[in-house]
Amino acid sequence: MGQLEGRTAVVTGGSTGIGLATAVRLAAEGAYVFITGRRKAALDAAVETIGASTATAVAGDITKTNDLDRLYDAVRARGRGVDVLFANAASAAFVPLEQITEEHFDQTFGANVRGTLFTVQKALPLLNDGASVILTGSTAADNGMQAFTTYAASKAAIRSFARTWSYELKDRGIRVNVVSPGGVETPGAVDIQGGDASFAAFKKQVAAKVVKGRIGRPEEVAAAVAFLASEQSSYIVGANIYVDGGLNQI
Repeated sequence: MGQLEGRTAVVTGGSTGIGLATAVRLAAEGAYVFITGRRKAALDAAVETIGASTATAVAGDITKTNDLDRLYDAVRARGRGVDVLFANAASAAFVPLEQITEEHFDQTFGANVRGTLFTVQKALPLLNDGASVILTGSTAADNGMQAFTTYAASKAAIRSFARTWSYELKDRGIRVNVVSPGGVETPGAVDIQGGDASFAAFKKQVAAKVVKGRIGRPEEVAAAVAFLASEQSSYIVGANIYVDGGLNQI
């Protein structure tokens, strides 16, 4: 029997990368998983990977509150509430300070800050007492990576959310924590770096900086999320768990 047997989980940005790896892991631990993302074809493929009997996909964009309502309507119809919420969906792009536009700022903060806030707020009526909420942060919030102004700032806001919401939800026993990946090999990371060739160079840079000597894998982040989702982390509240190979620690 898995650690999450009989539980219900929601994963945003669940069609690929860290979100998909986490949905697979939560389902393997016994949870029924709802995933959301903007691309229906990718969601359908993700359900096949997770297992059609243990997952439901609801296409939507977390920046649109009506889409979040549709997601939670689907969860509500199942009648079991939410035990685990992994607010993972995000937007990222490298843009130097002098090139930041209003559109870029609004897109990044709209997804990462506004989208995360309403993902959690709209889940509140469905969250079961004792539920676990996990937010995706980033090591970028703690360092000065060039051309990552808006993304890093948005992830710093995520860290703040976890602290505040932990107090606001304590009377219901709901724990809120952050998992902060470093460099992780995902399709989204390849896109941000500008393609396979640039990403290969990035992987070498990461390998040279971290104790583990390699870039991270989505499954390693998923393992940390599964831990925070389970009773094994029952005394961890408002924390930020780094999954970065030691990048920001040593």
